[in-house]
Amino acid sequence: MWLQKWFRKHNASDAKLVYAVKQIIGATPNNLELYKLALRHSSTQQNIPTEHGQGFGRNHNERLEYLGDAILGAIIAEYLFKKFPFKDEGFLTEIRSRLVNRESLTQLAMKIGVNNILEANIKQKVIHPHRSMHGDALEALIGAVYLDKGFEFSRRFIIQNLFETHIKIDDVVANETNHKSKIIEWAQKENKQLKFEIVDSKGKDHMREFTAQIIIDGEVKGVGKGLSKKKAEQAAAAIVMNTLEIK
Repeated sequence: MWLQKWFRKHNASDAKLVYAVKQIIGATPNNLELYKLALRHSSTQQNIPTEHGQGFGRNHNERLEYLGDAILGAIIAEYLFKKFPFKDEGFLTEIRSRLVNRESLTQLAMKIGVNNILEANIKQKVIHPHRSMHGDALEALIGAVYLDKGFEFSRRFIIQNLFETHIKIDDVVANETNHKSKIIEWAQKENKQLKFEIVDSKGKDHMREFTAQIIIDGEVKGVGKGLSKKKAEQAAAAIVMNTLEIK
């Protein structure tokens, strides 16, 4: 009797997750275990079997998050490259940074309901949730989609279901952020030694491209390029802000 109750409970839970995932990605998952793993935060550390194969290994979503981050970055980079054929590398880097930083991904995860699935799937209350937990779960979900459905499906899911549906790219472009100012403010607050350097320039006159690097406490943390020194510094600052998750 207890075994029948267990199967009924877990079958109902699986059916609920299948429906929720289908609503988000637009297709029925083939390998549900992937999505369970993607939506399992490391704070739970459940004692469950991990014999999923294909190198899944640990029973939480951090490895899938790593994979999803790489897939997301590549697809958004290609999308921006094609959408803005006359923009320089600094511009593309800055816009990509705005689209895939932790704050943006967390907001996007909340919009599509990842927070609800994550909470339902981990089966317990996280006492001190990290502020980027839901954004991390979205990246893990992207990793699961990639392994389950392949690259082309992942591309359509990311571009059509996520960004074109929930984010106005033109508004993101229009909303210029002074990354250099923000990173200077951060360095002062954290008592860090910060230095901007123009390390290279190529081309002639109005087609000259500059390369800037940002040094924090004696270590190069980011390199950016632009058609002016200011744009190169802004591009480098955008990269550093994204890498160090500076808000």
